[in-house]
Amino acid sequence: MHKKLITAIVLTKNEEGILDRCLSALSFVHSIIVFDSFSTDGTLEIAKNHRAIIYQRDFDNYACQRNAALDTVPNECDWVFMVDADEIVTAELREEILNEIELEQENSMYRVRRKDFYQGKWIKHSSGYPTWFPRLFKNGKVRVAREINEEYLTDGKVGHLNEHLLHYPFNKGITWWMDKHNRYSQMEAKLMLKEIKEPLKFRNLFSKDPVARRKQQKRLSYHLPLRPQIVFFAFYFLKAGFLDGKAGFNFCRLRQMYEYMISIKFEELKEIERRV
Repeated sequence: MHKKLITAIVLTKNEEGILDRCLSALSFVHSIIVFDSFSTDGTLEIAKNHRAIIYQRDFDNYACQRNAALDTVPNECDWVFMVDADEIVTAELREEILNEIELEQENSMYRVRRKDFYQGKWIKHSSGYPTWFPRLFKNGKVRVAREINEEYLTDGKVGHLNEHLLHYPFNKGITWWMDKHNRYSQMEAKLMLKEIKEPLKFRNLFSKDPVARRKQQKRLSYHLPLRPQIVFFAFYFLKAGFLDGKAGFNFCRLRQMYEYMISIKFEELKEIERRV
């Protein structure tokens, strides 16, 4: 029987603080592609130490960057495992992936849950767990859309893995996180200006697909007043973020701040559009 080959793709930009842990946990794949946005720290040296194949491309948005990375995967590769640099594969997830790809099944894409860590603990409730992220694909069967908080498109069936990725979004510090989300909020505001004009699909609010359901919930939230406050209430009280202690409260406040940044930038863009 042909042994299935996996290529891992890791997008990078100045990831020297966590990249060694990320790549070490990918020792089970056949090859690693580090798709870099011209890092200026020790990222590339770490990648070379793990014998990764390195490509570099100026970053424009996540969909274009991920699609460009997917295009570098060799044809002989059967599966692609796309991991962010701040995500660590657990031993349990590794074994599940290796077992799953050897089965004869029709799935062309698998989603994975993450455990988000902040202030040294898993913030299970305030992070909105569980949320599902497409990470494992049959080579050539998936493309990526939407500039940020991407959507993964496939004609095949979608499966779900039971085990988790460990996610460390604050590994570069809170100032870096805020700077990043300042940029993200601008991208989200631009997409919100476009997507808010699209008709709502209320039936998707009750979809069995968790990604479709979450997407429609987000679209619906665009139309709600006091959206940042609603987000805080939903995550801190309805999702029981208070059970995560001080870390949960702080994280929910950060989520509220991020949504507020999106909202005021959306209003600014709407005013600019009105004047044109």
